Amino acid sequence: MGDLQIIVGEDEEARILSCAPPDGIKGLICKSQEAKEFAYCPYSNFRVGAALLAHDGTVFTGCNVENACYNLGVCAERNAIAKAVSEGYRNFKAIAIASDLNEQFISPCGGCRQFMREFGTHWDVYLSKPDGSYVETTVAQLLPVSFGPEDLKKKKVFTIQNGF
Repeated sequence: MGDLQIIVGEDEEARILSCAPPDGIKGLICKSQEAKEFAYCPYSNFRVGAALLAHDGTVFTGCNVENACYNLGVCAERNAIAKAVSEGYRNFKAIAIASDLNEQFISPCGGCRQFMREFGTHWDVYLSKPDGSYVETTVAQLLPVSFGPEDLKKKKVFTIQNGF
């Protein structure tokens, strides 16, 4: 399988980003950058793409989709995860996230961190820049001391006393 190429930018300064075959980390990052191109972000002009890797090698992509009623927008990470869940997937190996930030690596918002955490803490997260460079972390590192599905199974007190 040949390398993937993504054109970054639309003017004469556009450059081609060459990525490794899509089954490697660089390929996953490349897919997240490709997904970023479909972002609908007329209000913030902040494009984000995500590529989610399931354990069987299936990749689901997502991009941010904004809405005139700002709080109804959907982040790229949640978009990719929702797409995967709607296809029956619940266990993930990694997610790559891309934006147009050159000076720093993109990082998921708090809501996306909690959304990712719903599906476990021990899967990889690759935060990338447009040039393809990245840092690797995990969901657990992004959201330490988190609340998840297993917490709902813990013993609870069902009666609340009046008074303190």
